[in-house]
This record gives sequence, structure tokens and C-alpha cells, in this order.
Amino acid sequence: MSMSVENTVSLALSLQAANAGQEKQMVMLRKSLDIQAQTVTEVLKSMPQLATTGSVGTNINTYA
Repeated sequence: MSMSVENTVSLALSLQAANAGQEKQMVMLRKSLDIQAQTVTEVLKSMPQLATTGSVGTNINTYA
């Protein structure tokens, strides 16, 4: 299979453009994931803390 120089250059430019588009999409994905992580962190910080000492809320009694 023989490819002409023009076809090779055209293919290379197409791949380069596709890679640039994917990089832009990855940057946007990272930004949105960072924003979501920040939002979840804020929500978790606003929740009341669970009991860690005492007899109420620290033990679970289970029976089979």
C-alpha cells in the first residue's frame, strides 16, 4: 500500500487536530471533576459529626 506525501501530511494534520481537541476535552473534564470534588468536600464539612465516645450512637447491636 503506497501513500502519497499529500495523504500522509493530511493524515498527520488530522491526527494532530484530533489530539488537540481531546486535550481540550480532558482539561474541561479535570476542571469539572475538581469543582465536583470541592462541592462534595463542602457538603461533607457541613454535615454534623458522628458520635465517637459514649454509649449512644457508637455501638450497633445486631442479632442474626
